[in-house]
Amino acid sequence: MMNPKIEKLIKLFAKLPRVGNRGGQRIALALLQDKTGRGNALAAAILDAMENISPCPRCGVLTDRGGGTCEFCRDATRANGQLCIVRDLSDVWTLEKSSVFHGRYHIIGGLLSGASGILPQDLNIKNLSSRIGDENITEIIFALPNTVEGKTTQHYIMSVIGNVPDVSFTELASGVPLGGELDYIDDGTLTLAFGGRKTL
Repeated sequence: MMNPKIEKLIKLFAKLPRVGNRGGQRIALALLQDKTGRGNALAAAILDAMENISPCPRCGVLTDRGGGTCEFCRDATRANGQLCIVRDLSDVWTLEKSSVFHGRYHIIGGLLSGASGILPQDLNIKNLSSRIGDENITEIIFALPNTVEGKTTQHYIMSVIGNVPDVSFTELASGVPLGGELDYIDDGTLTLAFGGRKTL
């Protein structure tokens, strides 16, 4: 019989994205059998992040709690009129790594999906309209997955914002494959898709 503490640890790891039960077992055993203190360091780092990291109140990027807005919102060089809407922080990291975008971001935190139970009120979009005016936004770029859920979410957000004078809506070009997500796309393809974005 497996020790209940180990079983609980495996189950918690297994629930992480792309890990699964077998991966959860490997991670748990590696940490428990490690003699370098890696497990304690990981536990301390997780606790520190959970206590001191929170979403930026303006754009949703994870940043230091109590520190106001994130580094992207504070960076005056990014106030170029472009606002890129993405699903989550991993999409921000992907775009930053490829250096294809130099404006500001807005993380919506998910995609509309009846199957997953994600409804409009679950999305981080309440302050989008005010950001357009406050930050002199002239282009809203949708960098959402090329899926049914991604397109549905995109159309819903556009309907909420409505027609705003002197603001264009664009999306990544067709270089992004059907069903494609940003963190699976190579830098070259992403650069072409971003550079050739289409007006909606």
